[in-house]
Amino acid sequence: MARSSSGFVAGLTVAAVAAVGFLAYQASANVPDTLGKPRASASPKTAAPKAPRDKKNPAALPAQSGTGERVVYSTDDDRVWLVGADNKVQRTFKVTPGTIDPAAGTYAVTTRANATTGSDGVQIEHVVRFALVDDIGIGFSAAVDGSTVAPDSTRKLGGIRESRADGEAMWNFATIGVKVVVIQ
Repeated sequence: MARSSSGFVAGLTVAAVAAVGFLAYQASANVPDTLGKPRASASPKTAAPKAPRDKKNPAALPAQSGTGERVVYSTDDDRVWLVGADNKVQRTFKVTPGTIDPAAGTYAVTTRANATTGSDGVQIEHVVRFALVDDIGIGFSAAVDGSTVAPDSTRKLGGIRESRADGEAMWNFATIGVKVVVIQ
């Protein structure tokens, strides 16, 4: 009896250690690197000037939006530009913002998730996070059903929704550490 009982306990111990290891991995894969670091505020201490725009071509990359490889996100225009290391736009597209905007500034991609459930309960994919505002994660994602409807304005939501094709392009471009420049 002692032998079968000790084998049972050993089996339970192995299962428990495996479960804890799996849960620890999941937690570490979803924890923002910015925890414990200074966080962006909902409004910057000094108002950032709006980046100049090309009035003839509103989809053109705004001047003064940084240099090198980066994602440029305009909170005023609800538009994203994926810019290569050569400073050439590889893709631009419209997005549907959440209810919370990050402050203008330069960030970096901190975490990514291939698929999860958004804070609004919608199944999403290609999640690329880059900021925290009042403990709300801010990032780009695409709804699995392809929807890009305006979010519930009564809730604090940081998801910036893209089409599925644009979400895949963002996913392939914006790996961990890639610069994200937020402009007005």
